[in-house]
Amino acid sequence: MATHKLLLLPGDGIGPEVMAEVKRLIDWLNAKGLASFETEQGLVGGSAYDAHQVSITEETMATAKAADVIIFGAVGGPKWDSVPYEARPEAGLLRLRKELGLFGNLRPAVCYPALADASSLKREAVEGLDIMIVRELTGGVYFGEPKTITDLGNGQKRAIDTQVYDTYEIERIARVAFDLARKRRNKVTSMEKRNVMKSGVLWNEVVTQVHVREYKDVTLEHQLADSGGMNLVKSPKQFDVIVTDNLFGDMLSDIAAMLTGSLGMLPSASLGEIDSKTKKRRALYEPVHGSAPDIAGKGLANPIAMIASFGMALRYSFDMGALADKLDAAIAAVLASGLRTADIKSEGTIAASTTQMGEAILGELQKLHA
Repeated sequence: MATHKLLLLPGDGIGPEVMAEVKRLIDWLNAKGLASFETEQGLVGGSAYDAHQVSITEETMATAKAADVIIFGAVGGPKWDSVPYEARPEAGLLRLRKELGLFGNLRPAVCYPALADASSLKREAVEGLDIMIVRELTGGVYFGEPKTITDLGNGQKRAIDTQVYDTYEIERIARVAFDLARKRRNKVTSMEKRNVMKSGVLWNEVVTQVHVREYKDVTLEHQLADSGGMNLVKSPKQFDVIVTDNLFGDMLSDIAAMLTGSLGMLPSASLGEIDSKTKKRRALYEPVHGSAPDIAGKGLANPIAMIASFGMALRYSFDMGALADKLDAAIAAVLASGLRTADIKSEGTIAASTTQMGEAILGELQKLHA
């Protein structure tokens, strides 16, 4: 059995609490001989700043580059609002994405039957929802240069952010989306703002060319990103795979998250190119939710997104799809039993702490392997 190297980066706020539930799961998999994982742990974000005055150290970056997979918690919080911009907690995550070449962000939005009533939409709109948002992660306005604030005098300042995309960046993220669609319901919706942005014109053109050249068997449609956001709320089940740029992907995936009832439910994967020699991708897996400093340390955090992110690692990095399916089934079974953390609690359900939810999911997984 191959041994896989994991770097665990719990981060800030509730990050360490939800990461503890993944560690519990890893320990059980190792003990049962179902997998072989070696883990190291490091600091990132505000915790790294407190210890080293940077958002991630060179040593941790080196460990990340040597790892097979990074499991990431969450970073940030009001405590670090006044730190230098280049040392802000989020800079650590951005550096990991950039230096590891993690260009493809996969954000599934799945509504478990037991949680359909927790959505802000009607049950019939979201029950059975299963969409995948594919977000380009290392280009666009978050990384484009120039990125400046200039003092113009007379009390005036000018801020500039730059939206930049090259053809190859659009091609590779489009391929990720089309490949995923072939394994799902065979439909891709590309979203941009070609009516007002030149980058949107190029995005539309390149995605169309990749489709015609390589993926004619997949259905492709185009929507303007603002209209797409409206349709996500109006009729979300019309979508299968959505592919979009960094900025719009950031916003649209958060909209999709709330369709499922809570940000605490949604995992994500960030994938790099396939290495020509090893045939492996560098990858980072993280929950979509933030660090939630207001509830940190209180046992209120929902660990499902963190656990499901590890499930995505099993599926996409370690070719353990059957085990990932069982983990998904364990999560669904716990929810069907009525157990709920505070963010998804409703009348008639059973309140659970972070640890109780993690233990219950592991318990259901153990039953499936009995």
